[in-house]
Parts: sequence; structure tokens; C-alpha cells
Amino acid sequence: ERQRLFRLIEELVKWENTTNEALLQAARDEIRASWRRTCAEHADHPRAGELFDSDRLPAFHDPFAGGGALPLEAQRLGLEAHASDLNPVAVLINKAMIEIPPKFAGRPPVNPEARRDYLGKDADGTPTLPGWKGAQGLAEDVRYYGRWMRDEAEKRIGHLYPKVEVTAAMARERPDLERYVGRKLTVIAWLWARTVKSPNPAFRDVDVPLASTFMLSTKKGKEAYVEPVIEGGGYRFMVKVPGNAGVQPAQGTKLGRGANFRCLMSDTPIAGDYIKAEGKAGRMGARLMAIVAEGDRSRVYLPPTPEHEERAREAVPGWRPDVEFFQQALGFRIGNYGLTTWGDLFTPRQLAALTTFSDLVTEAVARVKQDILGTACPGRTQASHPLKDNAGGTQVFAGDELPLRDGGTGATAYAEAVGVYLAFAVSKTANRASTICTFKMSVECPGDTFGRQAVPMSWDYAEANTPSGPSGSFGSMVENVVAGLLSNGANRYSFGTAIQADAAFQTASSKKVISTDPPYYDNIGYADLSDFFYIWLRRSLKPVFPELFATLAVPKTEELVATPYRHGSKDEAETFFLDGMASAICRFQEQAHPVFPVTIYYAFKQSETRANAGTASTGWEIFLDAVIRSGFAITGTWPVRTERENRKRNQASNALASSIVLVCRKRPADASLATRRQFVAALKAELPAALAHLQSGNIAPVDLAQAAIGPGMAVYTRYARVLDASGEPVSVREALALINQTLDETLAEQEGDFDADSRWALAWFQEFGFGEGPYGKAEMLSKAKNTSVAGLVEAGILESRAGRVCLLRPAELDAEWDPATDGRLPVWEVVHRLIREHDARGEAAAADLVGTLEAATVEAARELAYRLYTICERKKHAAEARSYNAFIQSWPEIARLARTTDPPPAESGALFDA
Repeated sequence: ERQRLFRLIEELVKWENTTNEALLQAARDEIRASWRRTCAEHADHPRAGELFDSDRLPAFHDPFAGGGALPLEAQRLGLEAHASDLNPVAVLINKAMIEIPPKFAGRPPVNPEARRDYLGKDADGTPTLPGWKGAQGLAEDVRYYGRWMRDEAEKRIGHLYPKVEVTAAMARERPDLERYVGRKLTVIAWLWARTVKSPNPAFRDVDVPLASTFMLSTKKGKEAYVEPVIEGGGYRFMVKVPGNAGVQPAQGTKLGRGANFRCLMSDTPIAGDYIKAEGKAGRMGARLMAIVAEGDRSRVYLPPTPEHEERAREAVPGWRPDVEFFQQALGFRIGNYGLTTWGDLFTPRQLAALTTFSDLVTEAVARVKQDILGTACPGRTQASHPLKDNAGGTQVFAGDELPLRDGGTGATAYAEAVGVYLAFAVSKTANRASTICTFKMSVECPGDTFGRQAVPMSWDYAEANTPSGPSGSFGSMVENVVAGLLSNGANRYSFGTAIQADAAFQTASSKKVISTDPPYYDNIGYADLSDFFYIWLRRSLKPVFPELFATLAVPKTEELVATPYRHGSKDEAETFFLDGMASAICRFQEQAHPVFPVTIYYAFKQSETRANAGTASTGWEIFLDAVIRSGFAITGTWPVRTERENRKRNQASNALASSIVLVCRKRPADASLATRRQFVAALKAELPAALAHLQSGNIAPVDLAQAAIGPGMAVYTRYARVLDASGEPVSVREALALINQTLDETLAEQEGDFDADSRWALAWFQEFGFGEGPYGKAEMLSKAKNTSVAGLVEAGILESRAGRVCLLRPAELDAEWDPATDGRLPVWEVVHRLIREHDARGEAAAADLVGTLEAATVEAARELAYRLYTICERKKHAAEARSYNAFIQSWPEIARLARTTDPPPAESGALFDA
């Protein structure tokens, strides 16, 4: 039965099944059947009538709703979904996902174009309406009125975004442009470099470009780059492509890391302090380097023209967001260069475009309402007739004035709902239209302001064609929003609410299932970052949600993040976080539905190792302390892979690939005390089985230490208190260190399963890695491990020469090797042979090798990969660690391709709530 339900979950998590209604309904049926059984089991409960109504599923609540993933999935699965957050941007996102779509599910679009194309008439001439599922009608209106906004913006600011004409002069320098001569091409992006005056007195009038690179495209066969041409006491930019240039592309003017550059004219170094001083003095400028245009089948890279540079400088925005951001906020370093307000992040042309679009949202809302009620619209010769249904001729939308914020579902509320999604399109456009956006050479388009949760300094930036470009434009962001609506899956039976509330004081959790992803101690300052979007959303939607947008910026004082710069000191910030998190979790414990555990996602990597104290982390310590203080015990752990493999944080690092879901239940009132000795004994008795369970479930090595926290803390939190020899409580930090120590010991004990050669290689690797070491030491170690250096060389895993030995890397192993004829095959060699095949030729090649090996040998190799990852992480051997981690993560597919028996499925135990 458990496996049957697991298979249903496996289908549900596939991206392509997001809107598979049949599959979702099957899940809903299982949930409802389970609930009915639960109600029957609790028929004698003193509050049975209140808590166990078999005809109504319990509601769901996420008190730290953030981006709304959990409430949305709860709603998809048939639960009444409730979301709350302190951050108004998060609240609005949740309203857009779980509250608004169900209100208007099944409604037809109201725009005249859709009505003309899709409305028929019955016998008496009454318009008839086709069936519109879910949010399809709402999405169609967002698309229509978004197009109207785009066209209207083109009339108002289109002159600021001209097409680029390819001239004969350009073609003389670049023969590849001859076929475009005389044509006007749509611009995709204008590429700019920030400038400062040269520090060299001889060139004080020169605006030196601060270009991190002069490369434009690195696509094979489509390479393009900027080449500065120094002439007449200044310089100009040319754009060249290989094949007709005869020179190699320059590397930009950046020198090494940080804000260090060189003067293009004199090669004089430009220090970071000089650039900061120029920026703070308001003397930092920008110079157009290149224009990226839309060609027949590919991008066309053109040199800058004076006309295009002048057109950009003509823009005079009607409004500027002069809200100052906090200079010491997490991930903010741009204030060092004179950028101190949100308005400083945009060019005048970008501000003109974003202001125009945000103002048009209000106009679009009025237009939607006019179209519903059949009143005349500006610019139209006549009014359209009111929408009527195909039954009694009544209006589909009531003409009431009850607004969206008060629960309205009529013409006013619907018009405001369309405005919400159009405002999101504007704020998403801002993400692609700031001077922080760099040009993504691999895909040849402007990037995002927020490639990660920070606002870094960008020296050269891409200015997208906001009104009419193919990438990063308002139109493309409208389509992005429409796609989200179409995949929403809402129906008229769905229900959701989103409110602004502090998790430490909210009351919305009462009698609900609670699952949440809380803030991670001091990782990310979401409130500071959210201001970027808030300023644009507020400009468009303050009349729609006046209370939500009452403040000039996102509330920050109460945000549950340990930020010393906001609370005075590190200790005060730590106390604030602990008290606030404990209060919030206490609310969960008091209000949650008694039959269900509270599940909490936490993906905070342990990173602090203290002398004589083992490995732990302040983030985990404070969070777990809050959980325990609230009266919860941790009864299970679920590692869930939730992070994209290609996210920036993962690249070139061993970042977590999973979130750890802690399953929490109220600690029994009669929980006993335990000594430190008893706690350690329980850890040593229970953690090895839990670890084996995690490994059999194929958890990535990078996540193993995180996942082991759960089973370890389940032991710690089952007791009322754990006391040391002096009668003092064992702290959470000490408990974490003991858990990690036991984990290390358990992994080390697994070495006993390996052959002598592999045990020698493992010991050698811990000291020397793949580097060289002295022969004498190798020989001494071989005697202790009951092997020999000569035997290790014979086994093909070691090289020995000139008194030095070293382990062979996977790529250095004998390419002519045949497992069928290898008489000495240590597990060490097996794991590195598998990694060699996996890295060089993929999972199928590794699977072919697995098929030639004994199952016990292969399983031992997998265990060894876990151990090697742990060693590499401790030694900071990042490249090797990634290789072992990737091999383990690929194991399920390797096993499937090899047609071997899959690792045993997870059963009740450490991974699952008891």
C-alpha cells in the first residue's frame, strides 16, 4: 500500500503532470479516503464534531508563505488553502495564485476581441458563451489588455526605442552585414559600459569604459566581440566577428577580481577606491558599446551609433522611485558606488518605460470594467453590449462596486484582478530592465536583476527593448504571467485566502494542517530585496489594496531574520531570531490540527566547526532551539530534493540539493530526563540504521549530514531534557556536534566492509588526496592494512616512482582495462571506474559497467563514494566532491539502465513520521 501511494507521488512531482487533472483527482480521492478513515478512528474524540467532519477536509495554512508554493500545491490537492506573510509582495503573490483564480474560475474573457470571436447567438439573439475552464478566461483577458498596454506604450514612448538601420558604412567594415543594408532591425538590447574619468592626468577628459569583457557572443560559429579603436585623443567601439577581423578579441578593461580596471588610453590601473569615490561624487557615466538586433535567423551585433546614444539620453521620466535602500543590507554592495536609491538602478529611459507601463495598469483596469458593463471606452466609436450568459440572459458579471479586497466578484473586482496580473508583468519587466542586468552571451539576451538573492554591481549592462523587444520586454513578461495562470489549475470549487500577518502573532493556523518554509536565520534579507518589486507594484495597485501598500517600503523591523545591522549586534540579532521563531512555532503547536504533524522545511547548511566542539551551525542551533522551546519533538525527517541543479548558487560549489523537512509533534507531557551518556548510547544504537536508510534512499552525499540531523534530533527531543555530568542541560549546539560525531564514526565503521586495498587507499586519500606522498610512508601504511605497495600498483590504482607514490585519478586509470580478466579488483577501483565512465560517457556507460560487476561490489562502491565525499568536503577538495556527489545522484538511473534491482524502497523508520 505504501508503495502504491509512493508511485502516485512519483507521478505527481513530474513537471509535465502539473495540470494533469485526472492524476490530481486521483490524489484528491486518496486524501479524502484517508481523511474518512481518520474521522472514523476519532469518532470518540471529545471535539469530534468540531475537528473530524468527514464531509469536509481540514484546511491548510502556511504562516511563512513567501512565494506560495506550498499553499498552491495544497489547493491543487483539494484542500482549502490559507497563506500569510509579513511581506506585502509575498501576500500579493499568494493572492494571485490561490485567492483570485478560484473567484473567477470558469468565467469567459470580457475583452471585445474574444467576445467577437467566440460569442454566438441563440434563437432570440442573446449572446451565448462557450465553456472556459479554470483561469483560461482570466488569462485571455490579461493577454488582451497586456497587448493594449504594449500598443499604448509604443505610442507614448516608442520614439525612445528606435529600430537600428544597417548602413553601407557598417557593411564596409563587416561584409556579413551586406544583406541587411538599408533595413531597419528591431533592437533586442543596447549594451552599455559604465565609465569614470581616467585617473591619468594626461587623459582626464576621457570617460574610461569599465568593461568586464568585450565578448558579445560565445556561441560556436556566432562569436562576436567589441573592439575599441583609439583615435583622435579618444576612442570608439567597433563590433567584429571571427573570419574577417584578423585579431583576437580584447578581454575588457577589468583587472582581476573586484573593482579593478585599467585606463583604455594609457593602461593606467584604476583602483576600486577611485571608482567608488567617482561613483559617490556622481561622476560615473555610461557609454554605448554595441547594439544587439533581431536578424533573419540569428542575432545581429552592430556598433553603437550617435543617434541611438542620443535617443537614450533624451528620456525624461515622469516619476522616479527615490526610496533609499539600506546600505548594509545582506547582498547589497552597490551603495559603495553611489547607487543609494532604487531609482539609481535604472536609466532615465528605463524609468520612463516602467513608469508608463505602471500608469497604464490603472487605465487598463478602467477599460476592463467598461468592457464588462458595455459602457463607452475612450477611443471607441461605440459601446459593446453587456455580457450575458446563455441561460436566462442575465449578466455574467454583476455591476456591483464591491472591490476585490472586500471579496467582490463583480465587474469592479474582476477589473482589479486583471490589473493585479498586469502589475506583476510590470514588476517582472523591471527585473529585466535595470542597470544590474548583464548580457547573457550563451543565450544572447538580457539577463535578470536577480540572478541570485542579492544586488551585485554590474559594470557593463544590457538595456532591453522594453516596449517591443522579443526578449525581456513587457509583452514577453505578460506571456510569462499568462503561462502561470494557465497552469494554475484553479476551479470554482477551490478556495484560498492570503493575508498579511506576522507569524509570531497570527491566528490563521487554528485547526489547520500546517506546513511551512521559514526564514533561514541570517541567509537572505527578503524584505530589503522585495522593495525592488514593491515600488512598482505599489505605484500600480495602491488603489486596489490600500492597506497592503500603505507604507513606502516593505516592513523590515519585524522580519524574522538575524541581521546585526538592524538589531544592534550579533547577540541581539540572535536573541531576536530565537524569540521570534519560538513564538511563531508556539503558535503552530497551539493551533495546529491535533491529528496532523507540523512539517517544516529547512535547508540551512551546517558550516561552522569549532575546536573541541565538532561541527554544528548557529542557524541550525537557533532554529532547533526554537522548535524545542515551543514544546515540539522531532519525530521524523524527509529529505526532499527541491533545488534546481543549474541555479547560480550550485555552480562551482557544493550547495545543498535538498530541503530537509522536519516532522514535528507535541512532546508528551511525561517525557523523561536522560543523561548525556544515555543520549550518546541511543545515538550510537539508532543512527547507523537511520544512516543506512538514508543511503538506500539515495540521498545526495552533499545532503547526508543535513538529513542525519533529523534522526539525531528525534533522539534528543524525545527527552524532556538531556543533562550532563554536572546536571546542566546539554545544549542544542552540543547535541548537533554529538550527532555529527556519531555520523562520522558510523561512516568510518563502514570501512570495515571494504577490502584491504581500498582501506589503504582511503587512509592515504585522507592525508594526500590524489597528490604525491613518500614511498616509505605508503609502505608502512600498507603493512597496517595488510596489503603492499607493489600489490596496489598491480591492482591498477597506484603509481610508484622515484620514491614517491600517488593514487591514480579516474581519468588516469588504464583505458584497456577489462573487468572479466582483472584478478585483483578493489572497491576503490570500482568506484573510480564507474565515475570515469559516468563523467566521460554518461549514465548509460556507467550502467554497462555495473552490469558486469557483482551486486555486493557495486553496493560497496556506492558506500565508498559517500565516504569519499565526506572526506573531500572536509578537505575542501571541491572538484572531487562534486564528482562523487554527482555519481550518487545519478545512481537510480544507472541502476535502472543496468536492469539491476533498485535500492530497497524506503519503509517506516527514520525517514518517515512515526
